[in-house]
Amino acid sequence: MNRETELRISILESQNKVMEVRSIYKYARISPFKAREVTREIQGLPVSAALDLLAFTPKKAAFLINKTLKSAIANAENNANLKPDGLVVKEAIVGEGPTFKRIMARARGSASRILKRTSHIRIVLTDEIKVETRETRRAKQKAEQKAEKKKETGAGAPTGKSKTEKRPRAKKTARKSNK
Repeated sequence: MNRETELRISILESQNKVMEVRSIYKYARISPFKAREVTREIQGLPVSAALDLLAFTPKKAAFLINKTLKSAIANAENNANLKPDGLVVKEAIVGEGPTFKRIMARARGSASRILKRTSHIRIVLTDEIKVETRETRRAKQKAEQKAEKKKETGAGAPTGKSKTEKRPRAKKTARKSNK
């Protein structure tokens, strides 16, 4: 294990006997903003699909997240006796770690600060059977939006005056000109 990598392992059993295994990569030398871009993509995917996606993502964050995901898979196999085939990425969260402050020399003897950000990458795997892909998620969101539109149009019964009714205009008085 790498010295700078502190991996914490915890196995949780919730009420419905679903096993969860997590792995944390602390003090990763990458900005959390950049790492979140990759973790957003693997959330909810099966482990095999997540590993494939990370292998072909040309970013530094993908390498670090791949390392953490492999550690979580090893934890599931060795500590919880789970098979990696049935695992799903339940959570892939990137938190902010401490920031290193450095100084860069500038013009006229002044200096500007450089912030070297670190992050904590946390991946939680579960053996839940429900696998939600991006396509099913989008289809579900569209169905919800259609249901909301139906409620709005069905519940919008006219009461009293409608918007298309015209109101009588006030008559304009003609001005007298002094010519």
